[in-house]
Amino acid sequence: MTALTANKLIGEKEGKLIDCPVVGSDIIFKGAIVKHNAAGYLAPMSAEVGASFAGIAFEKKDNSGGSAGDISCRAIKSGLFLMVSSGLSQSDVGSVVYASDDQTVSTVQGANEVAVGVISKFVSATEVYVRIDGYAY
Repeated sequence: MTALTANKLIGEKEGKLIDCPVVGSDIIFKGAIVKHNAAGYLAPMSAEVGASFAGIAFEKKDNSGGSAGDISCRAIKSGLFLMVSSGLSQSDVGSVVYASDDQTVSTVQGANEVAVGVISKFVSATEVYVRIDGYAY
């Protein structure tokens, strides 16, 4: 490869909403916390070695009868989202949260759980708004 010697048209995406290939034999529900599994496919969040936080599912996609990559689903990569938990208080604002499944977060990291964002607003002991900016890839 060599350095540019002329202008180049480059590809660009806004980045808030990204289309990702879906894991086989599974369903992603709209509003689910989703991950890139160890193989790189979008899947409902669960603890998994090698997984990374992908965002929040923008739509429902049913690939229960398909193979990995047969369909795609859009994932939202930034913003504030209402998430469920338990035992939270106002003092948890600013805490990093970790997802244990496709809807539940905790301030305590379980085995192979990934960080999904920071609590920005306390609503109740069971609901908080989480800012996911900088956590979703």
